[in-house]
Amino acid sequence: MILKSADDKTPQLTQLEQWAADPSSSAAQKKWASDELFRLRMGIQGERDAAYYLDTHFKDSQDHVVIHDLRLEVEGDVAQIDHMVFYRAGGLYLFETKNYNGNLLINEHGEFTAEYGRVQYGIPSPLEQSRRHERVLHKLFERLGIGARTQRALDMHHLVLVHPKAIIKRPPEKQFSTQNVIKSDQFPDWHAKFADRNLGALGALKLMANLRSRETLQEWGEKLIRQHRPPPLRNMPEYLAAKTVTAQTPEIPKPAEILPKPAAPTATQLPPSAVSPDKSHLAKKLICADCGAKISFPEGKFCWGNEKRFGGLQYCREHQGRF
Repeated sequence: MILKSADDKTPQLTQLEQWAADPSSSAAQKKWASDELFRLRMGIQGERDAAYYLDTHFKDSQDHVVIHDLRLEVEGDVAQIDHMVFYRAGGLYLFETKNYNGNLLINEHGEFTAEYGRVQYGIPSPLEQSRRHERVLHKLFERLGIGARTQRALDMHHLVLVHPKAIIKRPPEKQFSTQNVIKSDQFPDWHAKFADRNLGALGALKLMANLRSRETLQEWGEKLIRQHRPPPLRNMPEYLAAKTVTAQTPEIPKPAEILPKPAAPTATQLPPSAVSPDKSHLAKKLICADCGAKISFPEGKFCWGNEKRFGGLQYCREHQGRF
């Protein structure tokens, strides 16, 4: 059962595209926005590819519930889980997706490196990242009453999925086990071997003791989805945002352009599309038509792209919410 698909990432993409194209952005800001945009697009594609293989494998299963793109906030900790699959025997698989165009190197210490030609970049361990998510989940599961029958906590198995065309260079298995780092299209084979390893005599007894109904798995999944908190739009790093303040002289509006804040709109007032003549001189200017404050180019561009909603004027984020 596929219970949740990935969220729409269009707002995040649009925000970064606007920063990268903003003529008032510095070269450093544009580079940061372009790099972030590339990483976001790569991540979206990697998660989409992995979801395809997982959905194909589990879509007709009566024993599994699949959740994609789950973000949880628990006691100040955040867990951004790419994919999660509950199974009826009292456990779940947690997946981290990594989309590399080059090679993935793992050494005997469990250190991960992405290799593009002769260039190498050290990257955080996705296995450790998934284990941090496990700690957040244990807190939330206890609160929501999600657990196995014969033990306090569910079994959690951590997997890293990489692009089918990536090359994985592994250390000897005895030095550091990488059996849970696999290519996305190899998951069905991994799953079959996992079942073989865990369904011996003791495994079968444990399975029967902890077996849950499909309805229970669905209930667990729905509880978690209600806890989903989509990520807010990001802020530019402080060291880059500060350059905007120092590099540009803020434009102080002329006294005639500072308008008194109007009273809260009522149902009898004209819609925002009916532009009053006394504000027409503010059209296409980076000045909020409500409070007279200078606004950013992305704020203005958003309003110009929604001309019918804002009547051809532009507003700061605070006053965009009035319409």
